[in-house]
Amino acid sequence: MPRLRRLPSLFALVLAVVAGLGAGSSVRADTPPNMLVMAMAMDDIISLDPAEVFEFSGAEADGNLYDRLFRANPDDPAEPIPEALEGWSVSDDGQRFTLAVRPGITFHSGNPLTAEDVVFSLHRAVILNKAPAFILTQFGWTPERLDQQVRAAGPMTVEHLIERPLAPSLVVNALSAGVSAVVDKQLLLEHQQDGDLGNAWLKTHDAGSGPFSLRAWNAGEFLMLDAFPDYWDGAPKMQRVVVRDIREASTQRLLLENGDIDIARNIGPDQAKGLAGNPDIETRSAANGRIFYLGLNQKNPTLAKPEVREALRWLVDYQGIADRLLEGRAEVRQVFLPRGMFGAIDDAPFSPDLAKAKALLAEAGVGDGFAVTMDTRSTTPTIEVAQALQASFAEAGISLEIIPGDGKQTLTKYRARRHDIYIGAWGPDYLDPHSNAVAFASNPDNSDDSDDKSLAWRNAWDIPELTAETAAAKRERDLARRVAMYADLQRAIQADSPFVIMFQERDLIALRKGVEGFKTHLLSGSNVYKNVTK
Repeated sequence: MPRLRRLPSLFALVLAVVAGLGAGSSVRADTPPNMLVMAMAMDDIISLDPAEVFEFSGAEADGNLYDRLFRANPDDPAEPIPEALEGWSVSDDGQRFTLAVRPGITFHSGNPLTAEDVVFSLHRAVILNKAPAFILTQFGWTPERLDQQVRAAGPMTVEHLIERPLAPSLVVNALSAGVSAVVDKQLLLEHQQDGDLGNAWLKTHDAGSGPFSLRAWNAGEFLMLDAFPDYWDGAPKMQRVVVRDIREASTQRLLLENGDIDIARNIGPDQAKGLAGNPDIETRSAANGRIFYLGLNQKNPTLAKPEVREALRWLVDYQGIADRLLEGRAEVRQVFLPRGMFGAIDDAPFSPDLAKAKALLAEAGVGDGFAVTMDTRSTTPTIEVAQALQASFAEAGISLEIIPGDGKQTLTKYRARRHDIYIGAWGPDYLDPHSNAVAFASNPDNSDDSDDKSLAWRNAWDIPELTAETAAAKRERDLARRVAMYADLQRAIQADSPFVIMFQERDLIALRKGVEGFKTHLLSGSNVYKNVTK
């Protein structure tokens, strides 16, 4: 497997000419026929280690670099598709799962993928205990007992135990999350430093078996992937994929019109309208699973007042923002489950009501208003939505200071619980309602050093009753009862929580004519490039 290296300036310059990595040229420079070039805001990538990745762009990258145990099934969310596995079974008591590893899979290093790699990957994610580890530790897996809980029962067979029966669809869906990606045990142990199981090295390298291998990642510039010719499910159609970190929608449009890129991933309504008459370009809008919301830190004594939390819900012009700022990029959504996931409800009781909001603020003892900050990613459309909220909050006497930053900065601060208000999006890790319920409605340990860092935890919301209800829902094996439980949880969060849930995002993208086979999905990690042609 080629090792990641910083590109020398001469090579970068050559790449700029050949692959269209220079911006703004008026000279038409079509991309090479065997190379897919995209522009996308990637400022949220912190790491490429699948045991650590918990951001949208990183999840998409890893979805192309690694095979997971299962892949999400958009046609039937309750039935994920085995990927690194060829089959699975569960015992009658619902606690012992047997996984049959797919034969014939080869890592990019040339090493064969076996049951030992699967076991190592799952053990490693739990031991490292990075942000996505809770997806696996919800099974009761602990570093002390992993040898008994997840083990190889043969060269190509893995057995894993869960501490108590769960809905089987939840278990296999959780094993379709990025944290279930199978990594190359031998390669990572060669790069281990001070017992880190290869984490420092894998942040900027690749140890996968997916359809693409990592050629280079220059943070803030581009991600380059090479086709893996020995991929078990057939080699990709494109020899190389280059994803440029371009955050301005207008720049993406210009590059697309000039032929410097094949796909613009983050255009806005104005760019879409401007491209409408171009016969060489097609625009698309498709729902993804990301829920756009405000997180109100309960360490802030004003935001901790229920009346203030409710008042903010009545100060959002949901439909107005969707129509004016997010046209084609979002739809109004006021519950934590995205449309398209089983168990989702469509209740949307809130609309702008300044009088009601002012009355609630007066009841909370802040009728004269208050000052608060909002951390926001400085990309479109997030910054524009923040500015719209700033204006509407001001009508009720709330002085909102916007603190812009890149995705890494704002997420790091949010995860440290150092914000007042955070504006951003949450996307499910897998296509089961528990993925979002455990984020919004569960916080088993509200201490600052908790291992369970859900969205409820990030906002310091201590909710033992809702946490118990969320745990009960994931254990319910009767589908109808389980769906009803998630309906109750959605309504509870909607009625009183530190979350102002506003929209479900849509991907508004533009492609040059002739580009085929690219689709976006509810999950970022399902946006694969293998079948793209042009």
